[in-house]
Amino acid sequence: MSRSSSVLVATAVVVWNNGILPRCGWGPYGRAVAGAATALTAVGVARAAGYSRNELGVSPSTVPAGLRYGAAAALIPVVAGATAVVAQPWRSGIPRAAYSADFYGWVGFRIPVGTVVAEELLFRSVLSAVLQRVWSPRTARALHAVTFGLWHVRAARLAHESVLGTVIVTAASGVLFEELRRRSGSVVAPALLHLSVNVAGAVAARAAEPGPVD
Repeated sequence: MSRSSSVLVATAVVVWNNGILPRCGWGPYGRAVAGAATALTAVGVARAAGYSRNELGVSPSTVPAGLRYGAAAALIPVVAGATAVVAQPWRSGIPRAAYSADFYGWVGFRIPVGTVVAEELLFRSVLSAVLQRVWSPRTARALHAVTFGLWHVRAARLAHESVLGTVIVTAASGVLFEELRRRSGSVVAPALLHLSVNVAGAVAARAAEPGPVD
């Protein structure tokens, strides 16, 4: 794959999430399934194109290292979320749960399937492998981070949050996720941290609600 083709792949990922998927008319669960299915298909296409399981971070031999790195990293957001809920001055600063009306479906399905599986396989598996093949490590990491940040533009708009701020924060998190992927050799490590960040944040927001949630 050429450098220009790798940029086209990154662009297609951003357009898919911000433009095509939202216009398919599916509900949140349908989008979650479609996102995960697309990511799994992308892994299959990459394997057919000659990318090894190690390149894609899906080799069974790297799973133990992924579990070790991921479990250690996942403790940090869990502790931070619990501390924020318990400490009263911090509790008032926790954002309210945007999807509290469907909290259990959000935490139990949409986050693990539509967010973690879809994003980790697309970014830390396929896109990471594609970029690493044709760019220097530094440039590949930069392109990966920018693409991951732009992936979240629509989410920022729906949440009425700063688009620029969201892109910067998620791009930075992409750097961290990619470093975990690099050190462990497995997408399991960033997936565990990603899951922990999102679920801990959702649970903390739920716990900070001032009253019962319908």
